[in-house]
Amino acid sequence: VEAGRNFNLDGPRFGASRGGGGLPPKKFGNPGERLRKKKWDLSELPKFEKNFYVEHPEVARLTPYEVEELRRKKEITVRGGDVCPKPVFAFHHANFPQYVMDVLIDQNFTEPTPIQCQGFPLALSGRDMVGIAQTGSGKTLAYLLPAIVHINHQPYLERGDGPICLVLAPTRELAQQVQQVADDYGKCSRLKSTCIYGGAPKGPQIRDLERGVEICIATPGRLIDFLESGKTNLRRCTYLVLDEADRMLDMGFEPQIRKIVDQIRPDRQTLMWSATWPKEVRQLAEDFLREYTQINVGNLELSANHNILQIVDVCMESEKDHKLIQLMEEIMAEKENKTIIFVETKRRCDDLTRRMRRDGWPAMCIHGDKSQPERDWVLNEFRSGKAPILIATDVASRGLDVEDVKFVINYDYPNSSEDYVHRIGRTARSTNKGTAYTFFTPGNLKQARELIKVLEEANQAINPKLMQLVDHRGGGGGGGKGGSRGSRGHFEGVSHQSTRGARSGQSPEIVVELIGFGARFKKKKARNEFKCRSPPQCLVT
Repeated sequence: VEAGRNFNLDGPRFGASRGGGGLPPKKFGNPGERLRKKKWDLSELPKFEKNFYVEHPEVARLTPYEVEELRRKKEITVRGGDVCPKPVFAFHHANFPQYVMDVLIDQNFTEPTPIQCQGFPLALSGRDMVGIAQTGSGKTLAYLLPAIVHINHQPYLERGDGPICLVLAPTRELAQQVQQVADDYGKCSRLKSTCIYGGAPKGPQIRDLERGVEICIATPGRLIDFLESGKTNLRRCTYLVLDEADRMLDMGFEPQIRKIVDQIRPDRQTLMWSATWPKEVRQLAEDFLREYTQINVGNLELSANHNILQIVDVCMESEKDHKLIQLMEEIMAEKENKTIIFVETKRRCDDLTRRMRRDGWPAMCIHGDKSQPERDWVLNEFRSGKAPILIATDVASRGLDVEDVKFVINYDYPNSSEDYVHRIGRTARSTNKGTAYTFFTPGNLKQARELIKVLEEANQAINPKLMQLVDHRGGGGGGGKGGSRGSRGHFEGVSHQSTRGARSGQSPEIVVELIGFGARFKKKKARNEFKCRSPPQCLVT
């Protein structure tokens, strides 16, 4: 396949109208309007245990100085609460059951991540907590392994009981990933879990709930639906997790979350996880958590993963298609070339996918209007590498966990720097490295200062034309010339050596020249030939 040779640049601009953007469809005029706030009398509720933590002797021997040094090295900051348990530095310090340890060994986990080091003892102690950490930091295990211990210390479920552990997640993709982890670690103790989300048939989800599940991972809308219709209840819920709380608020789920939490006993244990700490998330924590301890991993200021090389091309809107072709030709010549391209609207997502596939690119798309079977099929094709180009709206920018994504392209710049950080966080998962390319137009001027802050914090080279936009000079013509020579000229005054110095950890296989989107690869390889199955017609029409 001669990818991109006949890409049509002369047709009408696609996705010109704004809107869409991948937000979930609103199913409820007033979400949860039939749910009444419960009046709780704790004296009438059955007692339950939530403190199961026994400090390991190796941890107990740590001096206050050693504890502070451990936290400093792992960039852990602890705030609030009374006395925070000492961090662990090995999985066996948390005293997990042997069947949990066996799965950790099978999955080749050697030591806990920073959020797990401090999160395990806090969660096992039965305390409310807030965890602030980058996407891909290991937070799912940080709350699920203590959840398994918590559940196994509670009475067995009886007929008609709802779940003991409830995990609320913003997207179907994240909910499914959490359930996979719950299955991996819970099956040995015969814990049952289910995943409920919109866009899929209700029948199988209802049957799971009726059979009884200890762990329920849910998106707020579908859970509200089942609570209102009496298909489940939260009477037994004593362990509540709000995963990616900032994203749930971004997507407008706050009313549903508040309705759901009203159905759960107030002496529950609540764990909130977020990548950012804006005032809206702080207010949610104040309302839902009791005497909570906050764990921060890294800087509280908005920051991107430092394993990501960030390259910003200041250009005109009309130049994006040509630049995208040049970029994709280089990326597809690489052996590891899995790429996510983010666009602003669902219409643009469909149009760009249709045009790229027509011209031979192995691309598929995902956004909020796709049915669940379509979404699952597309993600499977992307994960397997059969379709290494995924075009997406922000519905996939958080919670989509694909380990080997090497490149992220912001075809359209997002509405906030927070969304920018979460988009590019789809690459460089765990300890891997990745590259993020961004088209930045004069129309994005309001976001320029915040973007520069993110770049500076990550020690990235900054395009002088981006600085010119901030100074209100030259914003109208950034990147407007030099089409015949690709995108040369967009990084005048920034040396090749300066970028290499800032990214000394970058893979030695890639040599970066600062010539616009100048990822020029040291060793050119023949373009791969892709044998990509045709997707269902509804995916590209």
